[in-house]
Amino acid sequence: MVVSRRRRLNRVRTLRLLDELEASGGPGVSLYTPAGLPSADVEKAVGAALGLGLEETSREVVEAVVRSKTGAVLFWGDNEKCMVLPPFPIEDRLFSSGYETEPLRSLLQRELVVALILVRLGAYAIGVFRGEKLLASKVGTGLVHARHRQGGSSERRFARHREKQMEYFFERVCGHVRERVEPCERETDYVVYGGERHTLLAFRKQCEYLSRFDDRTQDRLLNVREPKQASLEAAIEQVWSSDVVEWKEG
Repeated sequence: MVVSRRRRLNRVRTLRLLDELEASGGPGVSLYTPAGLPSADVEKAVGAALGLGLEETSREVVEAVVRSKTGAVLFWGDNEKCMVLPPFPIEDRLFSSGYETEPLRSLLQRELVVALILVRLGAYAIGVFRGEKLLASKVGTGLVHARHRQGGSSERRFARHREKQMEYFFERVCGHVRERVEPCERETDYVVYGGERHTLLAFRKQCEYLSRFDDRTQDRLLNVREPKQASLEAAIEQVWSSDVVEWKEG
């Protein structure tokens, strides 16, 4: 029986895993699948990689590949069996014998420029990174009162006042985003958001500048409770981390 274990590895540890795969040797295959492939194509490719008698594992792999927004890399052999869901998209399909780690290694070693925008009501942190090196940042706070629940005309006045506070806060944050991101706008590879989902939706709607990056915005939201300088350092490690599923005989 083959048992799976899932873990999340930062960039350094993922590269170390690739080193271990190369060193393990033995017969095996590698399968690179970009995101967005039809389920039938994924099922066929995974079936060819895993072989017969592993229907349950095949279903697990197919489901993970189909859900992934960045594609997946499967290494399957006598010595090692694992799948890597990388932080950035796999571009090309590949099926080869042996543990072919170079395409994934190349992706993880690219010094991509990433703009991180972390926002919650009353606090923000903006960072521009090349790889995991911080190039520019801005953090700050702004006054936005909590919701008022007394009812009546007082509540309505308070709600209007709060909306004005939010509008002013978003306007300030948008200006700071532009100040930090615009100098390297053309070379920015990805924009990643973190914080509270509804707040970010409202912020992105008001900050028209961000629409320039719609085709470079990652479809994920980092869980950041307190946007501040230290949050940027933790968040960029999240951005570069991969989900790894490993199978062992149990």
